[in-house]
Formats: sequence, C-alpha cells, structure tokens
Amino acid sequence: MCQHARVPVSGFDHVAITVADVDAAIAWYERVLGAEPLHADLWREGRLPIALLQVGASRLSVHPAAAPAAPHADVPTPGSADLCFRFDGPVAEILALLAAAGVAVVDGPVPRPASNGELGASVYFRDLDGNLLELLTLDGET
Repeated sequence: MCQHARVPVSGFDHVAITVADVDAAIAWYERVLGAEPLHADLWREGRLPIALLQVGASRLSVHPAAAPAAPHADVPTPGSADLCFRFDGPVAEILALLAAAGVAVVDGPVPRPASNGELGASVYFRDLDGNLLELLTLDGET
C-alpha cells in the first residue's frame, strides 16, 4: 500500500488563465459569472502584470497571451484551461443564468462527483477564449 507524506497544502489560492483580450475577458466574467475585478486600476496602469478576478470564493489571475507574467506555463495559450466552479443553487438556475447571458451549453446537466466525494450535477460551457468552464452544484437533480 502506498503511503503519502503529509504535505500541508490546503487547496488552491488562485488559478491563472491566459486570454487573448484581458478587458474582454474581464467584461465576460463579470457579465456571466458575476466576477469582481480586483485592483483593475493597477493592472490598467501597468503596475500589475495580470488582472485579478474574484469569482465567488475563487480567484482568477488573468494573463494576456501577448505578454504573460513571468514565470508562466511553458506554453501559455488562450483556451487551454478547464475550470470547475462550485455553484450554490439548483441546475435550473445554472441553465437560466447561461441562457440569460447568451452562453451556449456544451454539455449537461450531467452527474459528476464533487471534490468532497458527493455526487453533483455539472453544466459545461466556454468563455470567450474557448476555455472550458463547469458549474457544479450539489443542490438538486441532474
């Protein structure tokens, strides 16, 4: 049996995504997921190399593809991320939110296990850059 050493990692602090147009990405995440831009003035002034978005309890660092902040992924490419956000509400609310924002559903609702082991329901869709996004709810039927 494999034993793992205890490593004091408590979870993600943030996730970085690479986008073609940072301003367009900020506007899209605000409109569709209710993201709150953080320190946008510092990013626009060039004092921060990335834009920051707060999406619920999750933080996104938004990197411009033309000038990604160092250090960065080996091949920072718009559309290469696959992100799942926990959604507090039923699947019907997810579908209504996406429909109201004019965002097409790629897949779902489909049953998916959550990180806590509970069975949830997920709806998949894409942002402006083609990143795959998932809203996972533990509230309701698939």
